[in-house]
Amino acid sequence: MGILHDDVVIIRQSEKEGDPSVVTVNCPDKTGLGSDLCRILLFFGLSIVRGDVSTDGKWCYIVFWVVCKPTPSWDSSRWELLKKRLVDACPSCSSASGFLYYRSELLPPKPPDVFLLKLCCYDRKGLLHDVTQVLCSLELNIKKVKVSTIPDGTVMDLFFVTDTRELLHTKKRQEEIYKTLEDIMQDPVISCNIERVGPEITACSQASPFLPSAITDDIFRLEISNKLPSVSSNDVSVMMDNTLSPAHTLVHIVCQDHKGLLYDIMRTLKDYNLQISYGRFYIKQGRKCDIDLFIMQADGKKIVDPSKQSALSSRLKVELLQPLRVAVVSRGPDTELLVANPVELSRMGRPLVFHDITLALKMLKTCIFSAEIGRHMIGDLEWEVYRVLLDEGASLSISRRKVEERVWKLLMGWE
Repeated sequence: MGILHDDVVIIRQSEKEGDPSVVTVNCPDKTGLGSDLCRILLFFGLSIVRGDVSTDGKWCYIVFWVVCKPTPSWDSSRWELLKKRLVDACPSCSSASGFLYYRSELLPPKPPDVFLLKLCCYDRKGLLHDVTQVLCSLELNIKKVKVSTIPDGTVMDLFFVTDTRELLHTKKRQEEIYKTLEDIMQDPVISCNIERVGPEITACSQASPFLPSAITDDIFRLEISNKLPSVSSNDVSVMMDNTLSPAHTLVHIVCQDHKGLLYDIMRTLKDYNLQISYGRFYIKQGRKCDIDLFIMQADGKKIVDPSKQSALSSRLKVELLQPLRVAVVSRGPDTELLVANPVELSRMGRPLVFHDITLALKMLKTCIFSAEIGRHMIGDLEWEVYRVLLDEGASLSISRRKVEERVWKLLMGWE
């Protein structure tokens, strides 16, 4: 089966502000493709307001209706870059005479090179968010960060990053990053350096795989209705039906919309190795979402085991109610913001979390004394945990609950 290269992903931009643009993907199928595509759309800051998915198990046809906040950065080149990233996420194909053909034997992708970006500059409010925004706009994925403020008013930022464009080893790409960072600085940059790091350096930089029990108690025993503004469990419905299709289990979901909702559903199904044969998603009035998914197991059968149905239903409800954990806690005399999100079994983390955390703190005019990102095993799941030590003076003037609420709402797209 062949398809013209330009037809793998087609983007029809909206003609009127506020109307959705339409993204169509027509390519070979694979388990988890929907999750990978939704993750890219989330990384580009797009909200999915409607979606249709259909596949015969070998070839799939997916349509997303997406909207974005109007910004100067959304020009034709940005849409072309989005298209390239979506094409890259589709199953490997070979090219012949302008046509693409499905190649069933897929080689595992090579892990991307990790680079260490060292930035030393004068500190100011909102600096960390401005730097993070630059790195995200340049398609650098932040794998780990260590930020420390020095008493003389300078700050040392260490970012372990990978480059989506795979060009960070080149002088031209590094100079592009230096120049963009210099443009956002109010004071001269003291030093900025980028170097590739080997696995031994990356391993040494990793945090302990376990967190102290005091921290896990704080962020993993949250009562949603008491601690954070959220939807009630009564507002989320996950129902399964095996009577409507001879070969599929229907999963019907009704819930409130949030940032990355479809990604949260798709990554959960990906982790369970479930395939969507047909699906429809749309947002009704009042930001209520209605989702129908016809799914099957890897063996091509519907889910009939009640225990498997219950486990999947419970996991989906958790992801719909609280896809991230947020808490502000005391660490001795200091105040620390903790944010955690589950990591996919494929080791992919949720995009733009650090970006949104730093943006929320910038909006609150709260200074960051230090910050770090690490991955930790909690129970039988791997979590990406963001630990941000707040400036002692600023933290005293703003209530913990206000910090929690602002960070939570921004991460959920409710700001």
